[in-house]
Amino acid sequence: MKAFLAAATALTLGFSAAPALAQTIAITGGTVAIGDGSDPIEGGTVVIRDGRIVAAGRGIAVPAGAQVVDATGKWVTPGMIAGFSRVGLAEVDAVESTNDVQANSGPFSAAIDVAPAINPRAAAVSISRASGITRAVVAPATARSIFAGQGAIIDLGADMQPITRARAFQFVEFGEQGAEEAGGSRASTHVLFRNALREAGAVSRTSTGISGGSAGPRQARASDQRDLPLEEVPGPDNQMLGANVNRGEDVLLTRFDAAALVPVLTGRQLLLVHVERASDILQVLGLKREFPNLRMVLVGATEGWTVAREIAASGVPVIANALVDLPAAFEQLAATQSNFGRMRAAGINVAMGTINEDETRMVRVSRQNAGNLVALTKVPGATGLSWGEALAAITSRPAEVMGLGGELGSLRAGRRADVVIWDGDPLDTTSIPQMVMIDGVQQPLDTRQTKLRDRYLNLRQDQLPPAYDPR
Repeated sequence: MKAFLAAATALTLGFSAAPALAQTIAITGGTVAIGDGSDPIEGGTVVIRDGRIVAAGRGIAVPAGAQVVDATGKWVTPGMIAGFSRVGLAEVDAVESTNDVQANSGPFSAAIDVAPAINPRAAAVSISRASGITRAVVAPATARSIFAGQGAIIDLGADMQPITRARAFQFVEFGEQGAEEAGGSRASTHVLFRNALREAGAVSRTSTGISGGSAGPRQARASDQRDLPLEEVPGPDNQMLGANVNRGEDVLLTRFDAAALVPVLTGRQLLLVHVERASDILQVLGLKREFPNLRMVLVGATEGWTVAREIAASGVPVIANALVDLPAAFEQLAATQSNFGRMRAAGINVAMGTINEDETRMVRVSRQNAGNLVALTKVPGATGLSWGEALAAITSRPAEVMGLGGELGSLRAGRRADVVIWDGDPLDTTSIPQMVMIDGVQQPLDTRQTKLRDRYLNLRQDQLPPAYDPR
């Protein structure tokens, strides 16, 4: 019954959806969790102005004229960030017309940009938002190449402008999946990867093509770029498409795909690498010796705990599932539910994602997984996380890993006001969001499921169609 009343309860806070501009809001009296790994603060205040956090903590003065939201008896946290997902790319996986996760028969790979395919009205978006998820890292999946394409950071607001950052990263498969896409062996995966970056290098040194995408802060005309060194080649906001490049006959990538990898090669774009096995992790880390500008993030890393010292020494962050405790594949034989906690204890910046866990719909279980990591601290021999660190794993850590820690993921001053008010401890699965704000704007908490529930909950029997009509 508690879940049935959630939507109605949210309305009692006396806060209506409105543009965040020129608006000051003070959320008072709640238990405030900053999201940076620190402990929650009882009786705290959060002040929001023009869609940004002004201050959060105990003893914060309420500005004159601020709209006050009384959160006494409730919890206030940053909105959760899905560290790896495919939210908004599919409705029904088996129905191709609704599934934009991968391009199974298309000619392109690395050049694919998921941003135009994001559907902010997908059912999973509203369900995730109503569960306290305010942003998501959205990645394409591979089809005919080890490179899947360029992923985006999105918000889950109830509007038609979901993109926070387009072309935020390139996603590539190594390990078992990468070997399958590369022709059947891990060795082939590495050869294909090296060849692709060398083709990108050839494009970056000789390109005289046209530019694509919106103008970035360092925009230059295509005709000015033929003599630029590798470090000066425009990044993902102004990619060189290399229309007139003489690349010879010994090439495997389309010129668009090769050009899309130039920002990866030069360190202007993150490279998310899906890898699970310990030996594969070490081989991927070794790529930085050959390509020192790579800015990599490991995704998955089920056996990461066994090589945690090497990962920590590399400075490469990780996006991992929280509780993979059984091997679903041969590359996960060393799976343990303590993997996340052990990597964090080794000094690795670890964020939580849902790779291999129905990434389209199940990001809402992030807080349950975070709560389970807290519970692990009470299991003899297991390694979990403190409450503050567990919340950070689903708020500030994903933002930091994606290079947006100064903008998202916590209630520190200056961050975007993605705020959730809960009726209880957010890492307790019985707690429910009472209010969700994105950029300081209150969001609806209704979903298709709640609308159907409300439609049929109190109908009289004579208003319902008969289940069986004998006539």
